[in-house]
Amino acid sequence: MEELEDLECNNLKIWQDKKLYTFTSDAVILANFIKLKARETAVEIGGGSGVISILLTAKNQVSKIIIFEIQENMQNLCKKNIILNNLENKLDLICDDVKNYKKYIEVGSVDVVFSNPPYFPVSNCTMNEVKRIAKEESCLSLSELVDCASGMLKYGGRFYVVYKAERLAELIVACEGKNLTLKKMFFTENGKGVINLIVAEFRKGGGKGVKVLPNLVTNKSDGEFLEELKTRKFLD
Repeated sequence: MEELEDLECNNLKIWQDKKLYTFTSDAVILANFIKLKARETAVEIGGGSGVISILLTAKNQVSKIIIFEIQENMQNLCKKNIILNNLENKLDLICDDVKNYKKYIEVGSVDVVFSNPPYFPVSNCTMNEVKRIAKEESCLSLSELVDCASGMLKYGGRFYVVYKAERLAELIVACEGKNLTLKKMFFTENGKGVINLIVAEFRKGGGKGVKVLPNLVTNKSDGEFLEELKTRKFLD
């Protein structure tokens, strides 16, 4: 069942289907962290409903964002949301597996790659197929994600990602193996001091030194989601 929601940012709106998969605060936090410069070309790996790329058009001087989405149901939602927000001239949806990116994008030609990827190992949990592909590594493993990001990026290009904090070591090792160096990061935590996510910027061919930013608290102590996360720009 589709519902229209207000993104509370520059009059942007988005259709979501709660029977399939809906975006979470992860997407909003990542959108607030990514920096795009005028005339830069960016690629989103796993666009879902398109929420991150759509938010980026309001928060940055977006020239062109190419969105890869493998699932037909989410492709249809993403197309609908691009048209709804009149962003056809800025957002290009590619309905294919990102592992086939060489069919569409020249190797080493992209300034920025970003992703809110599946970051759980494949499990026996009961969930619909759309949600499983979005949340678990059944169609895109960590190594495949990093390989695609590095392959697309120019030397000096930036890779932004949100991932489970408990898998930070795996993320760093995978990125270092593809010449992506961690340059900036912060953790998210709930209102009870529990660390949940790592939000990071890697740079292709980057030098030594990491800027560690303060933790971002996403909930009140009673668990209630902090509404300011929807609109506030974090951690310049």
